[in-house]
Amino acid sequence: MSLEQQFELSARGSNIRQEITAGLTTFLAMVYSVIVVPNMLSQAGFPAESVFIATCLVSGLGSILIGLWANAPMAIGCAISLTAFTAFSLVIGQQVSIPVALGAVFLMGAVFTLISATGIRSWILRNLPSSIAHGAGIGIGLFLLLIATSGVGIVVSNPNGTLVKLGEFTSFPVLMSLIGLALIVGLEKMKVKGAILWVIIAITIIGLIFDPNVKFSGDVFKMPSFGEQSLFLQLDIMGALQPAILPVVFALVMTAVFDATGTIRAVAGQGNLLDKDGQIINGGKALTSDSVSSLFSGIFGTAPAAVYIESAAGTAAGGKTGITAIVVGVLFLLMLFFQPLAFLVPNYATAPALMYVGLLMLSNVSKLDFTDFVGAMSGLICAVFIVLTANIVTGIMLGFAALVIGRVVSGEFNKLNIGTVLIAIALVAFYACGWAI
Repeated sequence: MSLEQQFELSARGSNIRQEITAGLTTFLAMVYSVIVVPNMLSQAGFPAESVFIATCLVSGLGSILIGLWANAPMAIGCAISLTAFTAFSLVIGQQVSIPVALGAVFLMGAVFTLISATGIRSWILRNLPSSIAHGAGIGIGLFLLLIATSGVGIVVSNPNGTLVKLGEFTSFPVLMSLIGLALIVGLEKMKVKGAILWVIIAITIIGLIFDPNVKFSGDVFKMPSFGEQSLFLQLDIMGALQPAILPVVFALVMTAVFDATGTIRAVAGQGNLLDKDGQIINGGKALTSDSVSSLFSGIFGTAPAAVYIESAAGTAAGGKTGITAIVVGVLFLLMLFFQPLAFLVPNYATAPALMYVGLLMLSNVSKLDFTDFVGAMSGLICAVFIVLTANIVTGIMLGFAALVIGRVVSGEFNKLNIGTVLIAIALVAFYACGWAI
């Protein structure tokens, strides 16, 4: 079977060059994870060298899996939010040992895979009202903008009343990020192929020339090694089955189910990968690929995995098939041998891509049906609280709750189904019982 037949390139309006460009774009937008994840986990006592190798393996194998099996242009990596939870709440906060924490990650992956494989997760997706789905897309776009702008100092915290304010406008990272965003907008308007990728490369070169913090060490190649303190196969599953740890596993599962499901739906919508009923093409396979990747995390010794919202940078660059994801996966596996290069691309080179994608995702506002007032308002509640709480699941929970209560109060019982009501009750109970991450 040719690549054309296997990946439906013509049917989806794509070609090999376009997919490779999209894969490179997504990779550059999320390669920061191989720096951030080891850094965060090392603060909790995880050996950084082992975590770096594990993170590359999980990202590489997970992305290749979703590309080959689900034919989806979505990349998988270690979720930053769940990395923070594993390091700071589980290991440091609750004093859980690293092997038991990895056991909890593996169990989460196993339960997550069971939920996905048995169709429970697909059922959740089918019962995700379109208004909440569009609201999640808007909220994730706003969240991406917040992450990208705060990461380079465009937006900083403001201790004097309001929460945020403009950062140092004339600083090099801020200027490069804003100029990069303007360049992407102009080049995309001109339909320049690979515009996002070219801007990332150009800003990285400018950084190498003018920014003393961006240094090429001269080393390019390094043989991969888990190091002397390897976490490979060091997970303690029996320890994670203790009654005191099981609520943590439950919290990880619930968070992953709704966080990753919302992200996959948002990326699929951004890439026009929905069928005539508004469902994700090959959605079941994409969801299961996502959950299986967290099994890899427990085995190799790193944080839980999930589809990265940065995948939308690749769909914005033209990615429409699994080839995009496979390119990302291969690049992460190659990164095992080129560890010194992982630190070369500065965050202000990728920030413009994330800001641009965030802005594109705000177009979901036009998809809200404002003739259905309760539905549209619930979608906006979901969107706003995703960014205000910096938590996708919290926004989805409040959106579901507002939708159900709004329908009941306004007498629109006929617009509710049992699935939506059950999901709303489960999410509210999850938060009311204090299990939320």
